[in-house]
Amino acid sequence: MRTTIRLDDQLLEKAKQYALAHGMTFTAVVEDALREKIMSRPGYKKKAPVKLKTVNGNGVNPGVDLDDSASLFDLMESQ
Repeated sequence: MRTTIRLDDQLLEKAKQYALAHGMTFTAVVEDALREKIMSRPGYKKKAPVKLKTVNGNGVNPGVDLDDSASLFDLMESQ
């Protein structure tokens, strides 16, 4: 996506120099900097995977459609 941003002249020059020195485009430098800043926020840290407890059983009952939440709700209420 194309967008326009306003940068301090010194920051712009340093970013261009950094891109040239590291064989990157200016766009890649800006994207990397934004990703680093945004992803370093506490709410964006990778979390440990959730381990779900499973039990033995015979699977889904015949006629139960797990993609149909309304019929699942009806089935749960009827039992």
